[in-house]
Amino acid sequence: MTEIPPSTPRRSTRWIWLLLVLAMLAALALASWRGWEWWQARNARALAEQSQLQQQLQAMQQSQETLRRDQRATVQRVQDAASTNRVLRDEMLGLSQRSALLEANMAKLADSNRHGAQALRLDEVELLLNQGQQRLSVAGDAPGARRAYALASGVLEGVSDPQYLNLRQALLQERTALDALGDGPQARLSAQLDAFADSLDALPTQLPEHAQPPLWQRLLSPLVRIRPAQSGVLAARSERVAARAALQLDLSLAHAALERGDARGYRSTLARAGTWLQRLWPESAPLRERRAALQTLRNAALRPAIPELGTTLQQLRSMRDTRSQP
Repeated sequence: MTEIPPSTPRRSTRWIWLLLVLAMLAALALASWRGWEWWQARNARALAEQSQLQQQLQAMQQSQETLRRDQRATVQRVQDAASTNRVLRDEMLGLSQRSALLEANMAKLADSNRHGAQALRLDEVELLLNQGQQRLSVAGDAPGARRAYALASGVLEGVSDPQYLNLRQALLQERTALDALGDGPQARLSAQLDAFADSLDALPTQLPEHAQPPLWQRLLSPLVRIRPAQSGVLAARSERVAARAALQLDLSLAHAALERGDARGYRSTLARAGTWLQRLWPESAPLRERRAALQTLRNAALRPAIPELGTTLQQLRSMRDTRSQP
């Protein structure tokens, strides 16, 4: 009889191959699932980064638009100040013409009419005192006020009435206070602002490095360079350029506000400049000195406070009103 060979080994081989195929299919499915998850996570990160960049761009555009609005408002205020200055110049021209007319009338008077000449001199003194007071209080022009008061003193010396001796003493005290004022706070603050702007270039832009860095920094030094940073300080070059331009603009606006005597605008622009200092330079001793200097400039008075200002004019008017009463 012919013996039939057993089929058990062949069936075992088929089962092994079937298991191998199933294992490969399972591995392929697992790899596909992992790849799909990685792709989804990558897309989510890309969308989040794009949304963050769009938000930063919108914030920068809004800040730029705000700066443009402030610049337009400043230009308008400067134009208004220029028109006001033109009106003041016209008024000063009218006052000068009036003074010239008074001098011509005085030249026509005879020496015998001493009281009429004295009245004209007192009118001229009153005019010059009023002009000097307005120059100092309105325009902050201390040298112009001193010139007007010097002219008034010269005219008052021509009045021989001894009743005006106290008036001369009051005028002398007022002139002494004006001489002690110097060029006035406006010129002094303008020079200090220029010096402050020039001193910003010497501020350190990076934090000082340690003498002995940690071990992990020394190990990574051939691969990367680690620099200490400070939160809030701008690091990108484009952001620093824009912030420095905004700082220069605020300092220019402070100059314009100082020229027109706008104390509120002057202090608000210097407050914004102090914010830009914190964004541009890391914390250091020179930066603290600059912030203290900026705070001193911000708290300074734009117009001089002279208690004696106007006392001579008030005394002159009081004396003339008293003598004019019956």
